[in-house]
Amino acid sequence: MTFHQLGLATELLRAVSEQGYSEATPVQAQAIPAILKGADILAAAQTGTGKTAAFTLPLLQQLNGSPSEAARRPVRALILTPTRELAAQVAESVSSYGKYLPLRSAVIYGGVSIQPQFAALRRGVDILVATPGRLLDHVGQKSLDLSQVEMLVLDEADRMLDMGFIHDIRRILALLPQKRQNLLFSATFSDEIKRLANGLLNAPQRIEVARSNSAAEGVAQVIHPVEKSRKRELLSYLIGSQNWKQVLVFTRTKHGANRLSEQLEKDGLRSAAIHGNKSQGARTKALADFKKGSVRVLVATDIAARGLDIDQLPYVVNYELPNVSEDYVHRIGRTGRAGHQGRAVSLVSGEEQKLLADIEKLLQRKLERTVVDGYQPAVPVRKDSERKPQADAPRRERTAPANKPSATRQRCSRSGNGKQGAHVARCAR
Repeated sequence: MTFHQLGLATELLRAVSEQGYSEATPVQAQAIPAILKGADILAAAQTGTGKTAAFTLPLLQQLNGSPSEAARRPVRALILTPTRELAAQVAESVSSYGKYLPLRSAVIYGGVSIQPQFAALRRGVDILVATPGRLLDHVGQKSLDLSQVEMLVLDEADRMLDMGFIHDIRRILALLPQKRQNLLFSATFSDEIKRLANGLLNAPQRIEVARSNSAAEGVAQVIHPVEKSRKRELLSYLIGSQNWKQVLVFTRTKHGANRLSEQLEKDGLRSAAIHGNKSQGARTKALADFKKGSVRVLVATDIAARGLDIDQLPYVVNYELPNVSEDYVHRIGRTGRAGHQGRAVSLVSGEEQKLLADIEKLLQRKLERTVVDGYQPAVPVRKDSERKPQADAPRRERTAPANKPSATRQRCSRSGNGKQGAHVARCAR
């Protein structure tokens, strides 16, 4: 279905076309018409399915169709997100899609100066994108009035509950008018989400475009068994030997992210880390450098990386498996977005076998194991899963032809400051 068939205004269609889109994704095709009719929405969609545009486009049209008569623009649409990065990206989408409409938008989140946010709110805002904590800070300082909100969006609601925002959400709901349109988007329909929806939504239209907890389509997944002590060595080898240019790597801890980033730098791979202890300015710069290619490897914790929107990201690496199985699905959903192919690589040590089993139980399938030659773990894997090709063997490359390395690209590439670890250089012998 094309966007022209969804009943969107000419100004929105023009903005969508300039972004390079013509065909609506399944969640957009279902959600946009329903939202335009004024229905409450309960939508489950995996990351990378186009859900931001699914609520942003109809929200813009709804507000533009009923302009505010107040002299000082009140907040009429509130979009809540769990993280700063996601808030910034949603705000960017609102601005991009609404560029030809006379609506004002702003974004507020913690970790940055509150003064510019005061100024933006004083000027008047139609659409406000916010994280719960900073939003309540503004309410407490009486710089924000939510009494005229007409539309509420909870984006990645499951993550907000995971991060302990339920009490903040309830406080915010108490500040909103009873009569409003509610849109709840979540990666899964967990019991907690259903309870939240029951108290929030009015006869919602339920939309589900992917099986709950299923991994994103278009993502080739592979497990590389390896000793814990050799993970960093194997990661550098894979990046160098396969000439990976843009790699998002997940660790469990902030300290681990910093340490790994520093070690990769010593291996000659330009790297940066993002996590909750980094200032917002540092996180924003690291992400911008990664997107433009000046940083080759971005090492992140789950919270910092949730909601990252990176066009055509080719590789995600689980340096350490997550403790919560559902986070595996969210992690690998950073790649294979909007119909593009992607590869998710997990470096799994013997200590992580239980975590791997839990992930496979969630996915309801066995993940492929491939031992990289020279990095066999001390405890051998089963013979039926042991292979000795390089990490991107031709048979598996058929799942992502755009990433297939040529014979010359099997050699290690130099990057960053030109340094090479001995373990990286060995692939060129």
